[in-house]
Amino acid sequence: MNGAYEELIAGQRVQRRTPTPEHEILVARLHALVAKSLPLNSTLRLLGPRAELELDGHSVLRPDLAIVQMRPTVDGSRRVQLYLVAEVLQPGDHHVDTVAKKQIWSDGLLPRLWIVDPRYFNVEIYGRGDHGFTLLEILANHLPLTDPYLPGFRLSMPELFVGD
Repeated sequence: MNGAYEELIAGQRVQRRTPTPEHEILVARLHALVAKSLPLNSTLRLLGPRAELELDGHSVLRPDLAIVQMRPTVDGSRRVQLYLVAEVLQPGDHHVDTVAKKQIWSDGLLPRLWIVDPRYFNVEIYGRGDHGFTLLEILANHLPLTDPYLPGFRLSMPELFVGD
């Protein structure tokens, strides 16, 4: 997806500027590496970059990366539940992702959030805590990005930010 886009954040329409080429390369790299690590018969599904997600009637967000989990229900159908979101920050446009949207993800009981910050070559990992999100780790240098539901996924910061 190229070009500017709009999100509905807590009832407010917010115009997001066109992502930079560096941002799009990083998003594409992250998508490719996550897609490669999903087990073939997994209940997890990787959505396309900036897939539109309606959360509570007041917010329609478009994260850079989203993984949903297909959960069986009592009647044999499947329920889609958001499992993980990653937001890749851009210079001058990070407040929406790190404050407003992070609060909405937390209120929506998102289990995992990755905030990818190319300014500092790091990734902040958030998980569910007793009172919303808890910062679990800040990954930098050679620490690997992993996830318990992505068993084959192991990505060091130099691999993620290569050429950035």
